[in-house]
Amino acid sequence: MRTHTIELPFTPEIISNLARGDKVILNGALFTARDAAHKRMLEYHERGEDLPLVLRETCIFYCGPSPTPPGRSCGAIGPTTSSRMDGASLILLKSGLLAMLGKGERSPEVENLIRKAGAVYLTCSGGVAALMSQYVVSCETFAWEDLGPEAIYRLVVKGFPAYVSIV
Repeated sequence: MRTHTIELPFTPEIISNLARGDKVILNGALFTARDAAHKRMLEYHERGEDLPLVLRETCIFYCGPSPTPPGRSCGAIGPTTSSRMDGASLILLKSGLLAMLGKGERSPEVENLIRKAGAVYLTCSGGVAALMSQYVVSCETFAWEDLGPEAIYRLVVKGFPAYVSIV
């Protein structure tokens, strides 16, 4: 296992140097998206509208931050089960998405498309959401505030640990 420090966003060159099981330390912007945000992204896609995100420059973190306590950059940021986003991930990968971060396995179709697209799927530990928030420098609503905790948030992270699961 190797450790890579990565300045986000991911690029095809960065991804080509990764192997399953490698540890990555992420610095830069992650964008959260859970079920409701994925549903809305698919609606935009079906209507041919531009997403608020540039997929090739985005690492989607399957997470919904909890409210920010006083004096902190953000609340708990635990990953959610990635397989719930598999249907949308197939379309987003075909539209240029390069990186996803969550927990758990992916369907064989998504796993194959990640490899075919030259993308990467990272995982991080569940159950340590409060601890993971210590790596967040800032957290702000990025898009679709009406979705509440399932809006897209822009998290700027420093030293955020994850592992390569599919590449």
